Amino acid sequence: MHAARQKRPGSRLRRRSSERDVASHWRRHAAAQVTAGTLSLTWPVVLAVLCGAALHAGWNALVKSSGDKPVDTALVHFLAAVVALPLLLAVGLPGVASTPYIAASLVVHVGYYIALAGAYRHGELGMTYPIMRGFAPLLVALGSAGIVGEMPSPASWLGIFGITVGVALVGLAHPGQALHHGKALVFAFANAAIIALYTFIDGLGVRTEVASGGQALRYVLLLFVLDGLPYPLLVWWQRGPAGRRAIVAYARGRWPLATLGGMASIGSYAIALWAMTRAPVASVAALRETSVLFAAVLGTVLLKEKFGLQRSIGTGVVVAGVMALRLG
Repeated sequence: MHAARQKRPGSRLRRRSSERDVASHWRRHAAAQVTAGTLSLTWPVVLAVLCGAALHAGWNALVKSSGDKPVDTALVHFLAAVVALPLLLAVGLPGVASTPYIAASLVVHVGYYIALAGAYRHGELGMTYPIMRGFAPLLVALGSAGIVGEMPSPASWLGIFGITVGVALVGLAHPGQALHHGKALVFAFANAAIIALYTFIDGLGVRTEVASGGQALRYVLLLFVLDGLPYPLLVWWQRGPAGRRAIVAYARGRWPLATLGGMASIGSYAIALWAMTRAPVASVAALRETSVLFAAVLGTVLLKEKFGLQRSIGTGVVVAGVMALRLG
C-alpha cells in the first residue's frame, strides 16, 4: 500500500509533464509552420472567418435590439449550452491534453462577464462594445510572438492596425463622448485585455486538441456547455424576486430568437477556433472583429440606424485591413 501511494504523485507529475510537453510541442510546431509558410491566412480561411464574424454580429444585433440586454445575453449563452450539449454527446469529449485550457478559459470568462456587466452598467453598448472588440486584436498581435511563437509580418501589422482603427470608426458613433465615461472605459479596456487572454488560451487549447488527434469542434462544444451557466446565474443573482419573475416571463417569449442567437454564437466561435489551427492567431482575431462592421450594417438595415460618413470611412479602412492581412 505504501508503494502504491508513492506511485500516485509520480504518475500525476508525469501526466502534467506530458500535458506541458504537448502544449510546448504545439507552440514549436506552430512556429515551424509559420516559418515554413504552411500556417497562413488563405482565402478559404478568410471567407470562413468573415462568415463567423457575420454570425457573431447576428446574435449581437439580437441583443442590441432587445429591451433588456443583460437578460438577452444571458439567455443566448444558456440556450447555446442547451444546443451544444446533445452535439457534444454525439461527437464526444475532447482529449485530456486540452482540458486544462478549457478550465483556464472558463475562469477567464467569469472575469469577462463581470467586466462586460460593468461596462454596460456605466456606458452604452454602442460605446463600450466597439472598444472591447476593436482593441483586443491589437493586444493579441502584441503578445503573439511571446505566447504562441507567431510574429506578424509588416503587412499583417498594417492589417491588424487598420481593422482596429476601422472597427473604432464604425462602432463609435461619437468617439469624443467616450472620454467622458471614465468607468465605462476602464471596464471596456479591461475586457479587451480579457478577450485577448481567452483568445490565446482557446487558440492554444484547440491546437493542442488537434495536435493530440482530437477535433476542434469537441473543444468548442464542451466550452459552450460549461460556459452556459456562469453569466445567466450572475444576471439571475443580481435581480430581485420581481426581476426574476420578469426574466422568466421575458424568456418565454424570447427563447426562439435567443436559441438562434445561441446557435450563431457556437458557429461563430467554432469557425474562429478552427481557423486558428490553420492560420496565425493574431490574424484570425483581427478578422473576427469585423463583426462590428456587420453589426453596423444589420443595425442600418434592421434597426434603421444611420450609417453616415464616419462609418463609411471606417468600412473602407476595415476592408483595406483585411486585404493587408491576406497579403501579409
